[in-house]
Amino acid sequence: MALPADSGVPSRWSALAFRAKAALLRTRRTLAEIRSRPARHRRAEALRDAPVVTEIRSPLWSGAEGTGEHDLTAGKIQNLRLAVRVLDGVVVPAGTGFSFWRQVGRATRRRGFVAGRELREGCLVASTGGGLCQLSNGLYEAALATGFEIVERHAHSRLVPGSRAAAGRDATVFWNYVDLRFRSPASFRIEARLTASELEIRFRSAAAPAAGIVIPFPAPREAAHDCVGCAREGCVHHVPKGAAVTRRPTAWLVDGSWPEYAALMRAQSGPEDRLFLPMRWPARARYAWPELPGGEDRAILVALVRARALRRLPTGGGALPRAMLDFDRRLAEAYAGRLSYRHTHLVVGQGLLPHLWRLGCLQGRSFDVLMERWPLAALQARLDRALTRHPESPTLGDFRAPEEIVAADAGALAAAPRLYTPHAGIAARFPDRAVHLDWALPDVTAVPTPTIGGRTILFPASPLGRKGAHALRDAVEGLDIDLAVTGRAREHDKPFWRNVSARTVPGGAWPSPLAAVVLPAIVEHQPRALLRALALGIPVIATAACGLDERPGVTLVPEDDAAALRQALLQALGDAPQRLQASARNSA
Repeated sequence: MALPADSGVPSRWSALAFRAKAALLRTRRTLAEIRSRPARHRRAEALRDAPVVTEIRSPLWSGAEGTGEHDLTAGKIQNLRLAVRVLDGVVVPAGTGFSFWRQVGRATRRRGFVAGRELREGCLVASTGGGLCQLSNGLYEAALATGFEIVERHAHSRLVPGSRAAAGRDATVFWNYVDLRFRSPASFRIEARLTASELEIRFRSAAAPAAGIVIPFPAPREAAHDCVGCAREGCVHHVPKGAAVTRRPTAWLVDGSWPEYAALMRAQSGPEDRLFLPMRWPARARYAWPELPGGEDRAILVALVRARALRRLPTGGGALPRAMLDFDRRLAEAYAGRLSYRHTHLVVGQGLLPHLWRLGCLQGRSFDVLMERWPLAALQARLDRALTRHPESPTLGDFRAPEEIVAADAGALAAAPRLYTPHAGIAARFPDRAVHLDWALPDVTAVPTPTIGGRTILFPASPLGRKGAHALRDAVEGLDIDLAVTGRAREHDKPFWRNVSARTVPGGAWPSPLAAVVLPAIVEHQPRALLRALALGIPVIATAACGLDERPGVTLVPEDDAAALRQALLQALGDAPQRLQASARNSA
């Protein structure tokens, strides 16, 4: 868009004059309010369930950003992200004034604010904290729609492209002398958040009737000039226009590597994608993620502390899952501190998801999830049902995540458009959003191949309740078999297998011959041992909770069904009729 012929090009001198004038006006406002400074309201639980009296929605993206536009729009979203953190959940008492700047505070780089678009001297320029007017516009529109008293409000001199404010209903802000202030005769609660595409503002009050949803529309006024790509390169605010952005930069926030997710990263990563991982060395097999062209950030200290702590923790009593949850939080905080505002799309490992959601890092961004487990609510429900059937098990009920973490996990999963998983059970739970990946069979060319047959059954886990050990014990009791167990953790100190002949073998050295590999798990997220068995051609007996699809070589049995599991075992041993008769005699 061309500038008017009589308009001058802003120079460094005019910029200095503007700053000097702004400093004087800020000083005057500060001195005038030494004794009457507006109150800063606190976040509280009050009015959380009060009716919504007004709701405002405005888009974050215009839909056609080049490189310069993308970065400034992403900067605006970062500034809004920081502002809504301190605004969401604020309760304003009846008759008390609300001040935008008193509540949000000054937008400085030290606080994390970055360059975004700001309307100045008739142009949209890049400025630290730019874009906060979208928030003040929404608050003003909500205050008007609810019938609040407007104490102070200033209009833009020109239309901001992409603005959703109706004519005469916008409110610009500029620290600290251009403010937005209003009050209400009744107390009200402010809720502000960012989705991947919109800014949402809600007012709740128990004293006002619901007013529905208010959607502002563009104002028919003179449009402001956009300095991005402007032909006047001598202007002090000039921002070069870059090429169109066809794929927004993505950050991959991950922990331990799965081969399925590593393959996904290779297939989908772009030239500006950046990888966030705990470390590369010495546990390279655990963190064998592909290298991305955009570089990587590592949380080495968190990874080393976690590795050392986990070696000392007992496997029982809930200490291990509590420690894992705490280290997930620390890892998420480390990533959040290094995440660039330019990364407007994220791919997140599920363990980090609830913590990033609570930190507010996911607001204003689109994100996909690498599903590494059942959702926490579903996972704990599965354990609760199993504990009802086996109340004697000390491990089925030894840990439950805090309610706020479970709620954050559910909220973040509900907002994610795509959930990647190779687990058939988890994919079936989200049929509209899950991307069902294929399990990666391991390379077994260098592994000794057990012969198939004999009477040895391999249980590739520890005898714990969540691995289906109770059902397996009941199913094999009285059978003439050799039970090989790879895990060393125990339900308790008492002998678990009772009259069953069981022996512990190293996890990597499977006995030969093998009749079947059996895992009747209640919870299993990575059935690597079962995939190894399939690669070796050994029959597999498992539950649907193990995440395998029905295929040749796989027999699926119901969870915690000892009779069905016994039948499948007898079939695998190759003498079902005879063994069934013997089983009946033993039971009698």
